[in-house]
Amino acid sequence: MLNHITVRVSDLEKSKEFYSHTLKPLGYKLLLSKETSAGYGVEDVEGKRDFWIKQNDARQSVHSFYCLAFTAANKQEVDDFYKAGLEVGGKDNGAPGYRTKYHPGYYAAFVLDPDGHNIEAVYDDPSVR
Repeated sequence: MLNHITVRVSDLEKSKEFYSHTLKPLGYKLLLSKETSAGYGVEDVEGKRDFWIKQNDARQSVHSFYCLAFTAANKQEVDDFYKAGLEVGGKDNGAPGYRTKYHPGYYAAFVLDPDGHNIEAVYDDPSVR
């Protein structure tokens, strides 16, 4: 089980704007903001701030991960995540829809953040199995 993950970003303020807006439909909030980092989560309890961004040199030819996926509670949250990401300058990397190549009921959307990281929201739809 993961406790938290930290992503390097090249512009902390721009990335805080992106993630604050994009993750809002999934229930995530900016819970802690420091000079060089920001912590997000669903509730402000140590260990619940499970997603962090940190000011650093994110310019690199290969990102350290292929995809960072957040769990959505339903299809509407996936749709809202995607829309919010595009509204704040994210780039489309896969509109909301079922991804049968993964497994039946896998409903997801993909957005690239300001540094090109592939961010995903996914809902495992039990009605499609």
